[in-house]
Amino acid sequence: MSRAAPKKKSTRKTRKAGRAKRGLFDHLADGIRWLLRLFWRALAIAFLVAVAWVGLYRFVNPPGGIFMLQEYRRIGSIEREWVPMERIAPVMARSVIAAEDANFCLHWGFDMSEIRRVIEAGSTRGASTLSQQTAKNVFLWHGRTWSRKALESGFTLLVEALWPKRRILEIYLNVAEFDEGVFGIEAAAQRYFRTSAADLTPLQAARLAVVLPAPKSRDAANPTQFLRNRTASVMDGAATIARDGRADCIGG
Repeated sequence: MSRAAPKKKSTRKTRKAGRAKRGLFDHLADGIRWLLRLFWRALAIAFLVAVAWVGLYRFVNPPGGIFMLQEYRRIGSIEREWVPMERIAPVMARSVIAAEDANFCLHWGFDMSEIRRVIEAGSTRGASTLSQQTAKNVFLWHGRTWSRKALESGFTLLVEALWPKRRILEIYLNVAEFDEGVFGIEAAAQRYFRTSAADLTPLQAARLAVVLPAPKSRDAANPTQFLRNRTASVMDGAATIARDGRADCIGG
């Protein structure tokens, strides 16, 4: 019997050690659950803030964007004047659609057929829609990181859900860069052609549309032969989408 006592003490120690381990695991589990709850709450708050932010700009004109602010700080000044859609020549709106996103009125923010075409062709050019470009220009910074692209996709869905197509294009035309430090169609029309956005001709509209992919290196007033050919193509495209109904969502 004298030999049995140490075994009982050993058993008690084992039980205490087991309870201590379980206590440690319980604390770790509680900590993980707390972090997960905090994460989901933060995510929910961020989503609600994003919804409110995007929803506000359906009715209030955005003051600019992160990229516009970066350019202002870099070069010291920018040219920009907001104009409503009613003061933008309809042919300008159609030209931008023809040049950048021919299926703008047909998709929900992402042109899947264009994405497939780019992937199959192994092309290096992007397949960003006008909705995606607007989300990037208004709410985000320019860059090629996966995190920015993920945020762009989220904002694109909100933009498509909360803004009509006409509003998307109106904002795009007022925040897009057309030359170094020149943002928006009114400033671009004045800079290149000494006219207003309302009075742009089909040729002028097409020339402005073709500089959008590379505004710092392309010149609408002195186009290269490539840009002249591209301008002719955009003019044809703008006339085509006016006839076949692909511009109906913007009233033109």
